[in-house]
Amino acid sequence: MIERRFRHMKRYREIAVAFTRNGFGYIVNEIGLHEVLSLPKRIFTKNRKDNHEKTTGERIRLFLEELGPTFVKLGQIASTRPDLIPADIIKELEKLQDHVKPFPFQEVKLIIEKELELKLEDVFVKFEMEPRGSASIGQVHYAELKNGESVAVKVQRPNIEKQVRTDIEILKELAKLAEQKLDWAAQYQVADIIDEFSKALKEELDYFHEGRNAGRMQKQLEDLDYIKIPKVYWDFSSKRVLTMEYMEGIHISDNEQLVEQGINPELIAERIVEAVMKQILMDGFFHSDPHPGNMTILDNQIIGLMDFGMVGRLTPDMKSHLASLIIGMMKQNTNAVIKAIMKMGIVPDRVDHDLLRADVDVLRDKYYDVPLSQVSLGEAVTDLFSVAHHHGIQIPADLTLVGKTLLTMEGLVVRLYPEISIIDIAEPFGRKLIMERYRPKRVVGDSFEYWGEYMEIVKEGPQYVKEARALFKDGKFPIEVVFPKAVLFLNKLDRVSNQLSFAIVLLAFSIIMVGLIIGSAISQQSSLLWNIPAIEIGFGIAVLMFLWLLYSIFRSGRF
Repeated sequence: MIERRFRHMKRYREIAVAFTRNGFGYIVNEIGLHEVLSLPKRIFTKNRKDNHEKTTGERIRLFLEELGPTFVKLGQIASTRPDLIPADIIKELEKLQDHVKPFPFQEVKLIIEKELELKLEDVFVKFEMEPRGSASIGQVHYAELKNGESVAVKVQRPNIEKQVRTDIEILKELAKLAEQKLDWAAQYQVADIIDEFSKALKEELDYFHEGRNAGRMQKQLEDLDYIKIPKVYWDFSSKRVLTMEYMEGIHISDNEQLVEQGINPELIAERIVEAVMKQILMDGFFHSDPHPGNMTILDNQIIGLMDFGMVGRLTPDMKSHLASLIIGMMKQNTNAVIKAIMKMGIVPDRVDHDLLRADVDVLRDKYYDVPLSQVSLGEAVTDLFSVAHHHGIQIPADLTLVGKTLLTMEGLVVRLYPEISIIDIAEPFGRKLIMERYRPKRVVGDSFEYWGEYMEIVKEGPQYVKEARALFKDGKFPIEVVFPKAVLFLNKLDRVSNQLSFAIVLLAFSIIMVGLIIGSAISQQSSLLWNIPAIEIGFGIAVLMFLWLLYSIFRSGRF
């Protein structure tokens, strides 16, 4: 760590100065960074008055903007995690400016020719020298290919990858140091948060990643003829250059022009909600930042979707748990909500279930008697994830991204059509997902999966018994036994034993009945048994036993 500090001493100093200039000098002091860097004391008193007049969120935003592209991007990524960061700070992070001074065309030309291994004029018949947009990671130029097609060419900034990797390396070291020195940093697992954010940022540095995201989304939305995903020109793309179909339309926030062109805002709003819900609940792969700047309205009221650097991914189980959570919320069923939250995340051993239930009840009361059409689905999901995080339940980042995506989408469509009911549009997708969960083919597949687990439990059972027996025999039974997944093992063993008991009882009764009937037939003697309808009575008893045993097992919930 010391070697890295010396290697990046100048950048460490810039970060420390930015901390102190924006009122966070106490962090520099508490982690001992001021001793290593020998910062002058005047830095800690300068601008103190100005900082007292600013909110914490404002100071964090200014701190990030001062340190440049890496920190701006990390702040933007952090704004997608309302489960971790307070709402007032989130609002400030959403103001982070991603518009920076463009870099010269000469450098653009050098990067394109190096990456594509072709002369610029051999690829494009027209290439605008001034960018249409400039951001912290790269900038976009309008161009035309030799076949006359219009394209948008995104070019990465010179040396930006090196700068980002250096900053991430420093941030990881500072996070580890903070966890050692500061209780709150250890409690919030700052190092893990930095790791998570840096992973997302590194993905944005790879334009191949963004191109693949666009291709996948184009394929999964091809049945929605009102959504347009730009085509990727792979022959003219690389890790640092991305050439995509150019889409020019009306900005979705330009209400005046939308009206002039006869575009129906209600229809546009409904289409956006349907597309987002399909991505989240059906496909499990969604655009995580559906804000106005990433959409444009094309001819025939078609919605053009752009910028696929940040996406969310949900596994089938995540989608299922999310559907259960939403249904539990709609029914105001605390038990169902808690069960869904538990299945979603990693639950600490000592979570206080009573406190968790109380917090969920508070949220339930917040939405009690509120018409579903007036409920913010994104806010409700985000509130629940915040409660989970408060109790130490680690919800996967992609799931928390759902809440932020819904909030962004809701803010957009409500401006277009204030009377829209997002719940009503989302309901058919939720029903379809629930039906998919109980589809016979999937149920059978899950049964085979569980049967394999049962066989594994039965196979490993004797070993567990042998180990326990050895402990008793040697008189070394410990006071506290740590048995990972013991409850899971016992539950599964209970199911297996119930199933075996069921089969054995029926088999034993069948053997007795068959023995009596065959014995009586062989003796060919008239007997009380022969004059009684034994088969019918036996069948009746068997049915009653079957129903009683089946009821007992199913009542226990462990069949």
